[in-house]
Amino acid sequence: MMFIDDNRGEDSSLKIRVWIDFVCPYCLLGKASLEEAVKGLDVDIEMMPFELRPYPTPTLRPEDEYLPSAWKYGVYPAAERMGIALSLPTISPQPYTRDAFLMLQYAKEQGVGNEYAEAMLRAFFQQDRDIGDLDVIADVASSVGLRTEPLEEIIKSTLYAQRHDDELEFAHRIGIRAVPSMVIRNKVYSGMLDSDKLREVILLNID
Repeated sequence: MMFIDDNRGEDSSLKIRVWIDFVCPYCLLGKASLEEAVKGLDVDIEMMPFELRPYPTPTLRPEDEYLPSAWKYGVYPAAERMGIALSLPTISPQPYTRDAFLMLQYAKEQGVGNEYAEAMLRAFFQQDRDIGDLDVIADVASSVGLRTEPLEEIIKSTLYAQRHDDELEFAHRIGIRAVPSMVIRNKVYSGMLDSDKLREVILLNID
């Protein structure tokens, strides 16, 4: 098995990195499953970026055949089983997520990366908001306690852009090809895992 990097958080807890894209509904569901799985456990979760369709790749449109079908036969049944309310966003075409991810870099720096990621996913899938819009990004950031005055500076910052690009390159290097994906003890797990099975995996990897 390839060595990915350290498995420890800042306080020596088990570190779990989770790759998401804000336009993937399974990332919202998968995050909920992970949170259920780690209840009471000493883990450090870090949200990582993965752009499914980076600019200028065309993004999906909800009026086309693919998204309604995928939601009808996949997303909605999974959400119903988990008791999570969400709906296919109407924004067309779907937004690019790079700017939202640049704000994630700032959020992680401020210690609220998980909270910001949660709020951004909910903004898209539960509030039908255009998360590619800078005003929406600022509002979501503000909702988790982040200062939004330097928004333009964050989006234009070479520091956050480099961090984001480095994390995308890291994902590519270790073989991340889909979201949600996570790394636990140097092993990559792709797709949405059941919370009970996920907890078993985590328990096996906690010293």
